[in-house]
Amino acid sequence: MNVVAQRVTARLAAPKRTVGFLTACSIVIANIIGTGVFTSLGFQLVDIQSGFPLLMLWLVGGIAALCGALCYGELSAALPRSGGEYHFLSQIYHPALGFMAGFVSATVGFAAPIALAAMAFGKYLQGVLDFGSPVVLSFAVVWLVALFHLKNLQVGSAFQIFSTIVKLLLVAALIGAGFFVYPKQPIDFLPVAGDVKMVFGAAFAVALVYVMYSYSGWNAAVYITSEIKQPEKNVPRSLLAGTAIVIVVYVLVNAIFLVTTPVQELKGQLQIALIAGKHIFGVNGGRIAGAVICLGLVSAISSMTWIGPRVTMSMGEDHWLLRFLSRKNSHHIPNNAIIVQLAIVNVLLLTRSFEKVVQYTQFSLLLCSLLAVIGVIVLRFTRPRLTRPYRVWLYPLPPIVFSMITIWMMFYLLRWHTAESLAGVGTALFGLLLYCCAANRPRPSL
Repeated sequence: MNVVAQRVTARLAAPKRTVGFLTACSIVIANIIGTGVFTSLGFQLVDIQSGFPLLMLWLVGGIAALCGALCYGELSAALPRSGGEYHFLSQIYHPALGFMAGFVSATVGFAAPIALAAMAFGKYLQGVLDFGSPVVLSFAVVWLVALFHLKNLQVGSAFQIFSTIVKLLLVAALIGAGFFVYPKQPIDFLPVAGDVKMVFGAAFAVALVYVMYSYSGWNAAVYITSEIKQPEKNVPRSLLAGTAIVIVVYVLVNAIFLVTTPVQELKGQLQIALIAGKHIFGVNGGRIAGAVICLGLVSAISSMTWIGPRVTMSMGEDHWLLRFLSRKNSHHIPNNAIIVQLAIVNVLLLTRSFEKVVQYTQFSLLLCSLLAVIGVIVLRFTRPRLTRPYRVWLYPLPPIVFSMITIWMMFYLLRWHTAESLAGVGTALFGLLLYCCAANRPRPSL
């Protein structure tokens, strides 16, 4: 099967490298700043109300994301090809593990976050307009964004840069305005009695799952490596720059939410930015803030609509069973892969269960990213002479820190949300089963 994959891949036209550093960085930022930061604080406040551990959640999550970005930077420079974990795990361990990771990315890694962002978009836009169905609005936004990306790379790139810049400017306005809101809420961000113990507790670990969901996307650029100019330089740089910018934004945004809005109003709520926006700008200003969030969610949906199909495209190039996903139009757009992902998104939108979907997707995604980051260490031992244009700073500290934080989250996620976590494991195992079927089934002659 590997021989066949190599023969087919060699005959496929190499994609044009049209994506520069700015676009790659905007994809990382847009893919990270999406649903999570505008929705997850309400779920965190259910078990944690103290200011210090709440901000520590975003710092610890940011450190983990930054460590992951450092590791993925080395992997993308040493193994330059689109596909993300699918490509990395195939090269480091075995094609079966790579296929499993690709299947997870295709089914939950991108389709589920797009669906979650669309759900939040529908809720926020309904709050802004005071009419309309959130479900209909959710379907409308994913179809509209998909049409942009089915056109060509130039249109998709321009749309991505524009929507990301607008989102950052408006988020900056939200943060800036928050500093001038008086009176401030009585919340202290310095540690008080019990805070340190809480940071090492189970509630913190489970809340960190939502934070890591909010940071998911720090690895976005590696999925389109084959389309990025000078990938050995621009991919690592875009990962690091994009993640670092988002860490600062996340800490400031959540601090503003907490000092401007009563905790009881945010606790357990999905539309936290809309609620906080009313306290920052007033009722009508809150609608403006909601509109800002809608634009930010469109940007996130756009970035995932762009990079997700590139994973399934790479799988289609290597596996005859998925060959139709590798087909591209005259503009090198993987139309079939985009349409398949759109179909999965539409199915997930019908579930309309935000919290359960997050818990279900995160366990399997954490597993795949954990294997990839550990792969940096494995690759150093198994292929020491491999050309590495970029090497992890402070190696081996970043992969160790990322692995420890990830395993800690996975343990408590499996313990507290067993059914959802096992469902994620089942999705990964189904990917392995599909690989075995593809490997054992007779192939047509090439």
